[in-house]
Formats: sequence, C-alpha cells, structure tokens
Amino acid sequence: MVNLPKPSRQNPGNTLLIDADDTLWENNIYFERAIAAFISYLAHQAHTPAQIREHLNHCEHATIAAHGYGLRSFRRSLVSCFEELSGTTVTDDQYRRILSFADCIAEHEIELLPRVAETLEELSARHRLILVTKGDPAEQTGKLERSGLAPHFTAVEVLPEKHHEAYLALAAHHRCDAARTWMIGNSPRSDINPALRAGLHAIFIPHSFTWVLEHEVVTVPSSEQHLLELENFSQLLHHF
Repeated sequence: MVNLPKPSRQNPGNTLLIDADDTLWENNIYFERAIAAFISYLAHQAHTPAQIREHLNHCEHATIAAHGYGLRSFRRSLVSCFEELSGTTVTDDQYRRILSFADCIAEHEIELLPRVAETLEELSARHRLILVTKGDPAEQTGKLERSGLAPHFTAVEVLPEKHHEAYLALAAHHRCDAARTWMIGNSPRSDINPALRAGLHAIFIPHSFTWVLEHEVVTVPSSEQHLLELENFSQLLHHF
C-alpha cells in the first residue's frame, strides 16, 4: 500500500465516499452463519460442505446477475442451491425452513464496528461524507436509519453495482474533485479497485469476514493517486 505524503493529515473540505456493510457495521458474519446453518440442513451425502459452499457461490453469481443484491436474492440462491444439489423441488416445509435462515439476517440488530459513530461525527465536521453502498435500496436505507448514522451524511447512494462507471457518474453528479475525493471500504472488488480506476483515491479497511465474492487483488494506484490501508475505521482521524 502507498501511504499518504507527509504531512499525512488532509486539510478540511475533502469528499469521503464511505461504504456501509462491513465498513460501518457488521454484515457478512450474519450471512456466514445463515450459510453454515443451510449447509448443515442440506447435509447432502454426495457433497462435502466445501462443495456445497462452492455451488452456492455459483448460485449467488447467477442470482445477482439476474436479480441484484439483497436478501431476496440470497433467498433465491439458497433455494436454487438446495434444488440443484438434491435433484428435487423443495417442499413447502423445506422452503419455509430455508427462508428462516435468511430471515435471521433481516431480524438482526445493526451492530456498529468499533468507534464508527464517534469517528463519523468528527469527520463530518470537517469533510463532506457520502454513503455509497450497493444492494436493495429499501434494505440499505433501512439499515442506515436503524444505525443512527444518517445525520452524518450529506447524501446516500445505493447503487445496483459498484464499478468504475458508477463512480465516475457519482463523482460528476456530486461535483467531486477527484484530487480531494476518497473511497473508503473493505471490498477490493467494489470499493477500492473501481474507485482507483475512476481516478479517485482509496482507503482500504480490511474486514476478517469480507464476502468471498468481493475478494480481488488490490490495484496499484497511479502516481497521482493515494491508496492507504488502515487497521480500523477510527484511524481515519489520523489522516482527515
């Protein structure tokens, strides 16, 4: 990773584009628990848990391409995986049981990552903060409202996908100066690499349970860009 030049603390007035899931609050750990319960329930004699998980990943790829992100897509993926590996259509009882795994995610309270609330409060006093996430708009905005963090953001963008064209459009819409705009998140695939390709700076804050479909080798920034890796969200205050 390339550290910021000295002095590292940026002047006020930057635009910070901030990811939500697994950057501000826990998210994927709940999906992982649901998947573990699903694999245990399927208990397919002809497949190992690793094989079931791999097949579920393929199902999720296909479902996301057709229906986008969110719990509805996740439910579809679980049902498709069950039917394809078992070779039978799910019964009503099986369907209800499979949906119960996803319902546990929807019912879980928002669990903020350490020091997120106070860090956002301080950052918002000096910089423009825009929440940039992807998924189902109702789900994502609902999580933001339940988190209590909404007052810190001047705008919220829920995108169908986070690719470099989306970042270019977002930057143009909000009149962002690329030299003073930073994308902050835990996903190389959705947060870091496309933002760098769009000419923005990026800050990578890894999460131990980042979704496997978000894994990707981090892009090397150009000589005019900055890429910083932090251990936790509160370390943003050392730089902004």
